[in-house]
Amino acid sequence: MIALAVFRLAAYIRSHRVHQALLLTVAMLAIVHGNRAPRGEEASVLTDGAILVLPVLAWAARSLLDTEPDRQREMSAVQVGGRGKEVAAGLLAAFAATAVLSALAMAWALLLGITGAPSPGLLTASFLLYALSALTGTALGALTSRVVLPSPAFSIMALLLGFLAMLLISGTSLYWLTVPLISWMKAANAGELVAQLPALGSISLAWCLIGLGAYVWLRRRT
Repeated sequence: MIALAVFRLAAYIRSHRVHQALLLTVAMLAIVHGNRAPRGEEASVLTDGAILVLPVLAWAARSLLDTEPDRQREMSAVQVGGRGKEVAAGLLAAFAATAVLSALAMAWALLLGITGAPSPGLLTASFLLYALSALTGTALGALTSRVVLPSPAFSIMALLLGFLAMLLISGTSLYWLTVPLISWMKAANAGELVAQLPALGSISLAWCLIGLGAYVWLRRRT
């Protein structure tokens, strides 16, 4: 399974599809962090970056899962001993790609986006937020990949609408129904990100696991 995940990552890189997500990430970070934020805004800057990079991470996960042709995917399932391992390898490869891009976004924010140094607690909270962002991007990208949504146009629309739905729902009292992105921002702006992270992180992780579980269920026969 690990070998298949590495193979898919290598195929994603060799196909140059990785350049699309990388260029989008760099362009977005250059705009968002064009000027350093003043001292005291570290939490807001780090949180905003974790949220804004999310659709790019979803795009990357979707693109990686779509790199392998359908027939090759069937052969991979046979070679690794079942569809379950093939699906797991794809998700592992997708998460690895999103994690690298997410780490780039966090490093950029720390080095070029803020003036003051974040506290150890805020640094840990930010690391967890970017990890959750990578996991969320993996789940959203998987649910909009070709094997689930064969139409490229509908797939892209579903990805963007899914992200917008997260933003809209998380700004209401029903924020617990999705990844509470707006709640992340509110907590950061209020200086309560570290205190509220256990609750918000649990909700985010639960949604990611449900989303990944739905993808695995949909992949049972495809």
